[in-house]
Amino acid sequence: METPDFFELDPPAAGPAGPAAYARTAPSGGLWAAGERITWISGLILALSAFMDWYAGSGVGVKLAVIGWHSGVLGKLVFFIGLAVLALVALRELGFELPPSVPESLLILGLGALAAIFVLIRVISIPDAVLPADGRGIGIWIALIASLGVIAGGLLRAAEEL
Repeated sequence: METPDFFELDPPAAGPAGPAAYARTAPSGGLWAAGERITWISGLILALSAFMDWYAGSGVGVKLAVIGWHSGVLGKLVFFIGLAVLALVALRELGFELPPSVPESLLILGLGALAAIFVLIRVISIPDAVLPADGRGIGIWIALIASLGVIAGGLLRAAEEL
């Protein structure tokens, strides 16, 4: 004769144990999920702004427009910072995570601040190689706004992680 089991206990499901079981969750939406979107859009615009005109001027019968890439090392660094921001976002989307000791939002904030400093240096100081430049072109202002957008995206991502 067999007695009925009143308490059917299922064995626990096999899965990862320890700290790996606590993976980051995807943002649910709303304002805080906008941080990732702002970050990759600003990173893309920052990378593309290196190929926009940063300086404009005119000489004797010649109109001059200098793109950020040709404004020196800082223009090239702005491009590569934009690519680095895009790479961070793409790697996260592909499932690669940075170690927990390196917060991604802090890295994005640092890259955005570095880009903003480089662009501000180029706003204040026109390189001698691009003279006669009468003023700044629209591309340098777009680069400045994009670098501030990367900073804002990093701040919103930091708020997501809290």
